[in-house]
Amino acid sequence: MSYGPNQQEYYKRVPAYIDKILKGAKPADLPMEQPTKFDFLINLKTARTIGLTIPPSLRVQAELID
Repeated sequence: MSYGPNQQEYYKRVPAYIDKILKGAKPADLPMEQPTKFDFLINLKTARTIGLTIPPSLRVQAELID
């Protein structure tokens, strides 16, 4: 299982930062952005291999990888 920020959201915001820097903003003056979208992933193949049973309540909330 993994829970973390959505990587695609990072890539969508990068061009805006680059645009500000190319227009003369100092990188140190730009605010740090916090992730707003997170992913919860469960690798079912690995869970089965190590003998874990994933409850249905977790399966509903997660993106399943098989």
